[in-house]
Amino acid sequence: MTRAMILGVLAGGALATTTSVLGGAITLDSNRVATGMERPILVTHAPGDYGRIFVVEKRGHIEILDATNNYAHIGQFLDIDFRVGGGDTSFSEQGLLGMAFHPNYASNGKFYLNYTNTAGNTVVAEYMVSAGDPNVADITETKILQVAQPFTNHNCGWLEFGPDGYLYIGMGDGGSGGDPGNRAQDLSNQLLGKLLRIDVDGSGSGPFLAYGIPADNPFVGTGNSEEIWAYGLRNPWRNCFDKLTGDLYIADVGQNAWEEVNVTPASSTGGENYGWRCYEGNATYNTSGCAPAATMEFPVHVYNHSTGFSITGGRVYRGCLMPELDGTYFFADYGTARIWSFEWNGAAMTNFTERTAELVPPSGQGTIANITSFGEDAYGEIFICDQGSAATNGEIFKIVPAGAATGSCCPADADGDGDSDFDDLNIILSN
Repeated sequence: MTRAMILGVLAGGALATTTSVLGGAITLDSNRVATGMERPILVTHAPGDYGRIFVVEKRGHIEILDATNNYAHIGQFLDIDFRVGGGDTSFSEQGLLGMAFHPNYASNGKFYLNYTNTAGNTVVAEYMVSAGDPNVADITETKILQVAQPFTNHNCGWLEFGPDGYLYIGMGDGGSGGDPGNRAQDLSNQLLGKLLRIDVDGSGSGPFLAYGIPADNPFVGTGNSEEIWAYGLRNPWRNCFDKLTGDLYIADVGQNAWEEVNVTPASSTGGENYGWRCYEGNATYNTSGCAPAATMEFPVHVYNHSTGFSITGGRVYRGCLMPELDGTYFFADYGTARIWSFEWNGAAMTNFTERTAELVPPSGQGTIANITSFGEDAYGEIFICDQGSAATNGEIFKIVPAGAATGSCCPADADGDGDSDFDDLNIILSN
């Protein structure tokens, strides 16, 4: 390649990371990028950080991997094991369950965690990166929200900033079975079984209320809990916003028979009732005292317990390694390790595909058996968290085109830092 050609690639590098090509078939592989993780529960990234991914471990640790160096372990970002209750067995639904970086993390250094404390209650807390080291967080926390949990299951734990800049928090129904307190349908003073929406840059009053309520939340001024954005959820295990459209995908774990995926358009003004405990999937569960079915939001996809029994929600693919899959939503079943994908056109599900067989790792590269989460890097490439069968044999896999390596999306981004610059030129010329 001549210098002129290289400079041309560098000049077009930024475009190479965002160009999408729709349609076309593609075969996938899963490349293992990390082993020896302690029950990994999430892969995420800081806004604009193309060089690192963060792995959240259920016992209370966050590890950093170097995306520019074959995902080598950089170090431990944070350890809050002493604050976290549960998460010490494969089937525990407690622990450190969620992480979200503030949209302005590059300037304010703030990020948010969702965990169960030693009393078993849900805590959402604000943390900050160390002023002197971008690979270490300050152990000091500011509690934003605390919610009592009546049982040890159905804690949810998901949180993510929406396109509107507000923090969305998923809350399970509080556990046991069948939602005995009908908490998911109770709007009066009950945050369990809900999707919450808060303004972390605002302020409130009272203990653990260090946030504001967006003025357009649907229950503001109604006498109901104003944090609520939507309700009728059982245990929405891993949700996501489509980075392009802003649509919200919710995967809700079922009771005895049905698992479900809901898709809510970005144009939503909130207030959706997703149906639980009145309905499980599309089927009647317990309609005593329920509103008419016509007032509820029913799933776009369900599967019964002959197929799987614990859904793990995923991500909408918006990366650049696989442009044929632009807009494709990936999800899985924790109990059976089956993986599927589909596209949502705003009215119907299309191109539904089972991906389990093609994503079996190559021989000697581990096993995908207990999928706790899907995550993504700054490019929009998707990762799979496998919890592992023991405390420290969790693994992280990256979804790639068949036969591909785990490199950068952008052909000119030789050092994988998200920029096409003269550092990349020096690497290219030296090879």
